[in-house]
Amino acid sequence: MDNLTHSLVGWALAETGLKHRTRKGLAACILAANMPDIDVFFGWAPWAPLAMHRGFTHGLIGGVVVLPPVLAAMLWLLDRWQLSGGKIAQSAPPMRFGWLLVLCWLGAITHPLLDLQNVYAVQLLSPASERWFHTDGLFIVSPWLLAFLSAGIWRTRKRKAGRPAILALVAALAFILGNMGISALAWRAPSADAPYARPDRIFASPEPLRFWRRDLVWRSGGAITHARFDPLISMTRLADYGPPVADNMSVPVVQRAAIATPQVRDFLAWSQMPTATIWRKGCEITVTFGDARFADPVMAGGFQETVRLTDC
Repeated sequence: MDNLTHSLVGWALAETGLKHRTRKGLAACILAANMPDIDVFFGWAPWAPLAMHRGFTHGLIGGVVVLPPVLAAMLWLLDRWQLSGGKIAQSAPPMRFGWLLVLCWLGAITHPLLDLQNVYAVQLLSPASERWFHTDGLFIVSPWLLAFLSAGIWRTRKRKAGRPAILALVAALAFILGNMGISALAWRAPSADAPYARPDRIFASPEPLRFWRRDLVWRSGGAITHARFDPLISMTRLADYGPPVADNMSVPVVQRAAIATPQVRDFLAWSQMPTATIWRKGCEITVTFGDARFADPVMAGGFQETVRLTDC
């Protein structure tokens, strides 16, 4: 999810009354809710689980167990420094490190749970496993979720009572669970309806505004198919679907290209539905790898790697 959504979730948690449990309570909730995205600064790291976005820092071990105590310690040290300089207001609540740690853990766990909701997916068990998990419950930026959370925070701060923030979080949870149910129906539709596919990998991306609609993409027998699902039309059948297109990943020249450069190897380690396009010009072969989840021309350019080979 976008960092605004992560921040609003942490803020809403704090506004339920948790921010009063200890000094730095609000900061703990908001910073912890964003903390797993620190991995964007470690793309150079030689350890693959850390260099991989949504890997170790987004997993249950790194993001939920390891990082929150680090953040709590940093906030505690900041508080001690401010206290020694007389920069803490006398009306501020006392510093309770136990509560600070709890709030960091609470904020941190919301991050992978939210990122789990979109088709980019999360390696929840990293570094023990490279498996990607996803529920397809939300578009990566959900205006509906932003509206729920913003309204709850605004009402809470205006009324100086935590009930609106609690209701906003409950509404957000209900919205996510309902959308997860729609995606579960969408995943079953290709098998229950023509083309009666048996996908080995399937994603159902919600639309940002018409959240009930799904853009489906699946892989079956080495071919990629795109489709659309709308429960308002049918809860068991696809609204429409296109022809299957070969992903070309089993072509010998593509298999050569797949191990040609570190950049391609990293891309394919991340990609969950890789595709390859082959261009031949004389002795030169150009192989462009993409990901079927992001085949839209607007997005595709940011999710591609190209290799040039000679075959003479």
